[in-house]
Amino acid sequence: MKRASTFSGLVQHFRLVLRLNFRTKQALIYGYLMPVFFLLTFGSVFRGDTPPLLAEMGQILTITILGGACLGLPTALVAERERGVWRRYRLLPVPTLTLVFSTLLARLLIIGSAVVMQIFLARLVFHTPLPPHPVQLALIFLPVTFAFMGLGLLVAALADDVPAVQGLGQCLFLPMILIGGVGVPLAALPGWAQRLAGFMPGRYAVESLQRGFAISPASRGIAFDLIALSVIGLAACVVGAKLFRWDAGKRSARSGMGWVVIALLSWIAVGAAASSTGRLQPLPSSSGYETITAAQMDQITYDDLPGDNELVTRLAPPFARSSEPHQSDEIAYKLKAWSPAHVADAGQAARNLLSVAAIADIAADLHEAEIGRAVFDELQERIGRDQLRRILAWIILSPDAGTVITTAPELGLTRHPPERIVRERSLLYAKKYLGRLLGKIHDQTS
Repeated sequence: MKRASTFSGLVQHFRLVLRLNFRTKQALIYGYLMPVFFLLTFGSVFRGDTPPLLAEMGQILTITILGGACLGLPTALVAERERGVWRRYRLLPVPTLTLVFSTLLARLLIIGSAVVMQIFLARLVFHTPLPPHPVQLALIFLPVTFAFMGLGLLVAALADDVPAVQGLGQCLFLPMILIGGVGVPLAALPGWAQRLAGFMPGRYAVESLQRGFAISPASRGIAFDLIALSVIGLAACVVGAKLFRWDAGKRSARSGMGWVVIALLSWIAVGAAASSTGRLQPLPSSSGYETITAAQMDQITYDDLPGDNELVTRLAPPFARSSEPHQSDEIAYKLKAWSPAHVADAGQAARNLLSVAAIADIAADLHEAEIGRAVFDELQERIGRDQLRRILAWIILSPDAGTVITTAPELGLTRHPPERIVRERSLLYAKKYLGRLLGKIHDQTS
């Protein structure tokens, strides 16, 4: 009988919390309007990507969760506390844990609905592909949201009123947006900021959520990301529960700051663990292509290139447009959603794509020629023509710069050739592509 009463109380409180949340304007702004604003902002900045916003969905969803959990949740909790709602809750014959659990469950539903809204809005407005692994994305969503809701609970415990929530919430929100890899892509940050981002949960949230939008998301690193988020969330939840206040008249005590230090220690522990495992090394920069001149391009020769139908660096003729399904369509689709092609640095993205053509060529793949053509088409769609010329010339003139991919099982290329050979074949493909862009090499029509 007692269990039935507790469950009934949980359900009633869950419904009540939902109604109260949808009556709090600030909570709605943080939970729904602010994420839409960021979606439209990202869409205007990255509208030239192909497909648009696919590489930024991890950031967009992290902002959505961050706003709903670290701003929306504490705003609603503190507003209810100021109205005396939580003081009256304390008189109910329902365990405290039940009330807190139903509150967090309701917030989880609100944040989940906002995430779904973002995904479908991105699809409707910018034609961003839907996540190919929705179940995996949903499973990743849970620890990410848990981490940020723990921080939101801590903010609610520390804030004396709603304006204080906004101040404390922004102390979490803005650093993660600016230097935490959430608002600004991690690769675009300076080295010191990339390392500092490893001490913040936003970086791990973005990396985890972005995996849900890759065709074959790599499992490497996902365990560390989720454990890091769980540790940060658990520490924040424990401290938030310890400092939780029922009465608006009771102010936060100075002794509570010691508990806050304990919560921050979890951030330091996660960052130290990431640093000790080499995860905080700055991402490589490919900015060298920006200095390439027309004179340097003219110095490149094409006399030593093997033919398109020879054994090395085969390249199919341009794909004919047809309404019938073709093998090239599947290859092109996989390349568009391949996560290494969506890194922020255009030079590194080009090296990664060239690596695909090189690996297929080295492995003597049955479709190596078609893969080589699909890579060229993807490079032209993804990168502006003038910029692509400089990037290809830079790769030819600096073959050892940047990094290359040596295996791509998610694209069906399971061979793992030596890096040296991948770089050699990438250089040859770069010459074939650049020669065509400059009009010095002409495609065969058959």
